[in-house]
Amino acid sequence: MIKKYFLIGLMAVFLKPAFAQEPVSGGQAQELTLQEAIDYALNNNQDVKKATYDEEIGTQQIRQARSQGLPQLNASGGVDYYPALPTQILPGALAGRPGEDIPVKFGKDYNANANVRLTQLLYNQSYFVGLKAAKTTQDLYRLRKEMAKEDLIYNIGTAYYQTLQTKEQFETIDANLKRLTELERIMELQYKNDLVAKVDVNRIRVNKTNLENQLQSLTTAYEQQKNILKFFMNMPLEQDITLTNAEGGVDNVVTEAITAEQATAQKTQFKLLQTQKQLQDYSIKNTQAGYYPTLSAYGQYGYNTQRDELFGSEVPWFKTSVVGLQLNIPIFDGFRKDAQVKQGQLEMKKIEQDMSKLENNTAVELTNALAQLQNSQRSIEVQQQNVDLAQEVYDITNDRYKEGISPLTDLLEAEVSLREANTNLNNENLKYKVAQLTYLKARGELEKLTN
Repeated sequence: MIKKYFLIGLMAVFLKPAFAQEPVSGGQAQELTLQEAIDYALNNNQDVKKATYDEEIGTQQIRQARSQGLPQLNASGGVDYYPALPTQILPGALAGRPGEDIPVKFGKDYNANANVRLTQLLYNQSYFVGLKAAKTTQDLYRLRKEMAKEDLIYNIGTAYYQTLQTKEQFETIDANLKRLTELERIMELQYKNDLVAKVDVNRIRVNKTNLENQLQSLTTAYEQQKNILKFFMNMPLEQDITLTNAEGGVDNVVTEAITAEQATAQKTQFKLLQTQKQLQDYSIKNTQAGYYPTLSAYGQYGYNTQRDELFGSEVPWFKTSVVGLQLNIPIFDGFRKDAQVKQGQLEMKKIEQDMSKLENNTAVELTNALAQLQNSQRSIEVQQQNVDLAQEVYDITNDRYKEGISPLTDLLEAEVSLREANTNLNNENLKYKVAQLTYLKARGELEKLTN
């Protein structure tokens, strides 16, 4: 009768639902979906902020390039004091003393001037090329910002799913540990009533200790992974977070078949290389513009005076003004510009090789990502079947144990097999999520996760 009572209690332990809890930490935890984690990171990550500043720098560089074509107005002034006036030699014939040299000092001790000068560029081929280059540079900074965002999205997605899978693994281990703890309590009561042997109780304790160690390791790993995620998000480490396995994320990104060439064209990195190639072309054109003449207009208006005393003199200020054109025509520079142009052409060929390499790399990424997706899908199906089978074996073994047909060792082995099957399924789910991220990255479509 007593044995039957303990068997009913034991059956209740294994048949009741297991409710696991997430590792406990202090403070109010903030719930985050993958979308919310990405949005937070895009608004706070330091690399994205730096890329935003670079984009603003590009705007100011355009203003700087345009300024060279606007009127340039400058004011200048100065005072020269001559303790000893310069002497010039005049022929004596001017003073009726032929054959003699007459030293003469010209000027006054103080010479002062004040001028305003206006210049306006009329034609400079290099200016127009530079203006186009400045606008393209702004595009370059914008694309670099997009690349920084894409790298961040990939890192956030990978860290998020790794942390989420650790959390799910924690919950599985925690549920098993609670069942073993209750089983240990019941077995100790049975041992005190001489219903089971001491070795059976020890087997339970060994399994329980192993699970406790695994749970502690998972708790540490879970906190570390959350800290890595918060690092990418630039979230304070003291802010606790909990991840939700909500519908969405990569599962909602439905994509059609695509070729490597199409995927390459969509990639920000490819667009960045195209922009770098365009900038290199402008650099060559800028060098070639040095063969063209330049023309500018100028005008100057000012006053000057010469006095024996700087102040108190009756000598007035005399105004002066001038307007004119300045034409510069390059003739020969020792083939300097020709060498610069050839260097630029070689740099452009290097960029073209980078573009070709990127297309080849994209083809490899697409092929490998698709293979991993297909492999993960098959593995998930197999592992799910394995979990179902392990669950069936466990249920049957549990029933047989309660009936006294199977020994405790069979029940413990079935529990371990079920736990391992669940662990393998969680790992395959993680691989599948990461494979989806990698596939989106290979296609150049990571920004879809922000929609």
